[in-house]
Parts: sequence; structure tokens; C-alpha cells
Amino acid sequence: MNLEKFEEATEAVKKVILRTKLIYSDYFSEISGNKVYLKPENMQFTGAYKVRGAYYKISTLSKKERDKGLITASAGNHAQGVAYAAKLYNAKAIIVMPNTTPLIKVNRTKSYGAEVVLYGDVYDEAYNYARKLSEEKGYCFIHPFNDLDVATGQGTIAMEIFKDLPTVDIILAPVGGGGLLAGVATLAKQLNPNIKVIGVEPANAACMKESLKAGHVVTLDKVDTIADGTAVKTPGDVIFPYIQKYVDDIITVDDCELIVNFLDMIENHKMVVENSGLLSVAALKHLKCKNKKIVSILSGGNMDIITVSSVVQHGLIQRGRVFTVSVLLPDRPGELVNVAKIIAKEQGNVIRLDHNQFVSINRNSAVELTITMETFGHEHKQRIVDALVQAGYNPKICLPNKIYG
Repeated sequence: MNLEKFEEATEAVKKVILRTKLIYSDYFSEISGNKVYLKPENMQFTGAYKVRGAYYKISTLSKKERDKGLITASAGNHAQGVAYAAKLYNAKAIIVMPNTTPLIKVNRTKSYGAEVVLYGDVYDEAYNYARKLSEEKGYCFIHPFNDLDVATGQGTIAMEIFKDLPTVDIILAPVGGGGLLAGVATLAKQLNPNIKVIGVEPANAACMKESLKAGHVVTLDKVDTIADGTAVKTPGDVIFPYIQKYVDDIITVDDCELIVNFLDMIENHKMVVENSGLLSVAALKHLKCKNKKIVSILSGGNMDIITVSSVVQHGLIQRGRVFTVSVLLPDRPGELVNVAKIIAKEQGNVIRLDHNQFVSINRNSAVELTITMETFGHEHKQRIVDALVQAGYNPKICLPNKIYG
């Protein structure tokens, strides 16, 4: 991957991408003590940066190779990137996806004209089957990350970052298999050897961090993260040397950090960013520097509505914006009103209430009242609990089964 190749890739992908200009974030700048800019690849036509690498790779193939057909394995963003790029070249695309892939992702991939083959329960099984079909049918395999042309295409993000912000100090990039990080770091260091490029992985899927520590590519026994786009057991061996040479550090973040950052992104920037794409934002709190110009790459925004709903609810609970409390009341008229008055006085907003008169045969504490309410945060939540205690109740905080409805 050299500068000439990156310049070629940058010109090539201009035909298919949305030019995602940097967005300055007042919110993330304030909480991190740095000047933070967001690179919103979640706004791409396919909802992720993957179309860059897919299109550039396909553009380097001969017409004869493209006419044989293209194949890949993916459960998400790469699938759509290859399907979209293949359509522009009028090439046949076969995408092997695990049986567990959400229907919305399957249908979106099909909408670009690709043939979708469902196989296996996990990505590795789909990948092996795609490789088998490639050998049997002569299809050209487009690897999601372990390919220098694919990584070069992803690296065009760095070219755009430098055009928008030539004085950038640090670039944060999500890491799965390593294609994005390798491309961005290699180009960034060629443009400015003094820049820092840092990869960000889920703590429970840190295959790149472990590989760098070992000095060679290693395979994790298992991965367990909500950042499904970066849930990779084995990083790419082809691109690994570039990461060893050009990447300054790898930061790992817990899933709970991604959940609250999802809320932050929606509330402060009105953008939906998938969990993997939020890794580079969650990493901001782990940096020890101040007053630096930092670019966080938001790698994608493809999330199904059910996942969005779940992340929002968990985020509200973690932030103390929603909580559930239960109290036992004497079975006599007016007790429910008394509790309601306490909550109202403290400005809690009740969104769900369960009143169970059959929890006990003891009429002095025969009613269990379970209340789910909205609050302004943990301090407000504690004020409500303290007020209930002072009124003689014994409140117990519990997790809501369901917040709304």
C-alpha cells in the first residue's frame, strides 16, 4: 500500500461514495478536553465505509474476472458494500450470510441485486462455504478485510480527513479484522509521520490487541460483544504487518460504554451509529491527552429497529434516566396516592405502574407497588428513593422488564 495506490483508490471511490465531511462535536470535545471531529461513515449510501474497499477491489479486477462472478461472506456491512459495487459493474454477486442474519440485512443486500445464500449459524461457517463455492465455481472472492486492495480502499477515509483537517493529531478507528485500521494508519503515516493512529476494539473481542502483544496473528477462543461488526476471532494476516508498523496503540472498551454513547450520539448529533461504529467515540474517555485535534471514525450505522430499541432502553437505565422501584404498602385506601404525591413532589415522571394486592395475606403490607419512572439522572433518582425512605417506605430498586408499553 503506497501513496500512488491510495491516490488511485481515492479517485476511484469518488464515483460511488458520499463525501462524508467532518463534523465538529461540541459535546464530545467538552467531555474529553480535546477538539473532537466525527467522520460520519454511517451516512454512506450503504450505511457504512465498507463500500470503499469493496468498490476499489472490484475496480482492480479484469473484466474477465468480474464476469466470472464475485462472492463474499458477510452478515452485514461488507455484504452490502460488495453487492452495491458489483451492481455498478453489472457483475454477478453471491453473498453467503449466516442463517442467523436479520431479515432486514438479507433484504437490503438483495435489493442491490445480489444473490444471497444462507449457510451456517456463524460467520466462520458462512466464510468457509463461500470459499468452497469460490473454488468450485471460479468466483472471485472479495475478502472483508484481509486484502491489501480492500484495505487501500478503506484508507481513502484518511485522505478525506487530511483534506478537511490537515492539522489532525489523532485518528481513532474501530477494529474488527483490521482492514480499516491498516488502510487508514498506512496512509496517515505517509501523509504525516507524527500523527497518532489508534485502533479501538471491544474488550471481549480484542483479537488485534492480543495479536500485537504476541507479535503474530492469534485466534481468540471466543468473542462476546454487542459490537457485532467487530466481533472477529482472527485478524487478517496479510494486513497485520502494516498494523504492526503504523498503528500507535489499541484501546479496548466495554459494551456498557457503547450503550451510553449510543444515547449521546442520538441526543447530541441526531445520528444513529451502530455499536461497532461507536468504538472510536467510547475511546475518547480513555485518552490521557488534552487540547488535541482528534477524529473519531464512525464506521457504520446499520442497526435493525429491535436492536436500537434495546440499546436505548439499556442506555436510559445505565444513565439513571429510567429506573424501577418497588414498595410494600398497607392495604388501605389512599396509600397509592401518598406514594404518587412523593414522586410528583420530587418531579419523577411515572411511565409504568403495577399494583399487586395478592403478594401477601398480611393486610399491613399486602400490596406491592412497582413503579417505573423517568428521571434526570442518578442524583435525581437517589432523591426520589431518599424521599420514599423518609416517608416510611422501604423502596427496593429493580430492573424493569420493559420500560414502555
